[in-house]
Formats: sequence, C-alpha cells, structure tokens
Amino acid sequence: MTELICGVDEAGRGPLAGKVYAAAVILNPMISIKGLTDSKKLSNIKREELYEKIIESAYAYSIRSADVAEIEQLNILQATLLAMKRAVESLSIIPTLVQIDGNKAPKLAVKTETIVKGDLKVSAISAASILAKVTRDREMIEIDKIYPEYGFINHKGYGTKEHLAAIAKFGVLPIHRKGFAPIKYLVKDLFS
Repeated sequence: MTELICGVDEAGRGPLAGKVYAAAVILNPMISIKGLTDSKKLSNIKREELYEKIIESAYAYSIRSADVAEIEQLNILQATLLAMKRAVESLSIIPTLVQIDGNKAPKLAVKTETIVKGDLKVSAISAASILAKVTRDREMIEIDKIYPEYGFINHKGYGTKEHLAAIAKFGVLPIHRKGFAPIKYLVKDLFS
C-alpha cells in the first residue's frame, strides 16, 4: 500500500488580529507542482497561483481555523494545534502519516512527526503553508472592507507601526487578540 503523507502548516500565529489557520494537504505524488516552498518566501501572486494548483491536484486538503475567542481562552500555541487537529480530522481521506511544520503536534489518531522548517523541506507541508496563508490573507482583505481605517489589507493583522497607530487612534476591535502584549501593554502606554 502506498503511504498517504499529509503535510500540515499554519498561518497567523504572530498577528495581533484575526483567526489562526491551519491546512492539511495530501498531494498526488503523480503530479509535480513547481515552486512549492514556505509561503512567506512567495509573492502574493505566486501564492495565489500555487493555491489553485494545489486544490486542483491534491488527493485531499482541508483548511480550518481557531477563532480569536479560542486563541484568548487557550493561548496561541494551543489554538494553533486545535486548528491543525481540525484540518487533519476534516480530510476526506485518512492519511497514514502526518508531517507537521515545527516542533509541536496535536494529538492525532494517526502517526505524526514534526519537522522543523518543514515548509522548506517537504512539498506537502509547503502546500499546506500556502493554503493556510492564502486563506488567512483573503479573510484579512475582507475584514479590511469592514474596517478600512485599520489597514488590514496592508499588514494582515501583524503588529506594524501602521496597525498599532490605528489601534491607538480607533481602538481595539472584536477581532483583536486582547491578550497579545502589543495590544495589552503598548496601547495602554499610548493612552497613559
């Protein structure tokens, strides 16, 4: 029997706003997708192109998230692992091996291994990195339409000067991670 390897990666652990996403991907070994790598090393246009190729050719894929309330309740690491678990458990095919980027893994019913810098070493993890990043970026672009004064289209929720200045000027939104230090402390300092 051929081993069905599932790659898993996340997007959105570091930002101050929005959900954390995880993707699980079982690539078709008969179809080579050129250009797979860590999503952060790709342009937006290239990520979008690869996203389409991945979802068209993969044996199976799943993209899931943990929301801001779960991040606040659990902490970002546990929320990330929850999103990963949801992604793997939502696959239409059960993999024989799950390879996860990083050094932490959720408890799964299948064999699991972690690979540090896996998004640079394993095609399926690279693919998962791209699916998670594109999905999260698309959500932040939609959020920008609701709150254009915050500039989410530019920073995607990360703690840039632009974002911190917008928080200081317009306040904290429901999608902000209130337990994250820059929001918890920096904004308080700006107003004191």
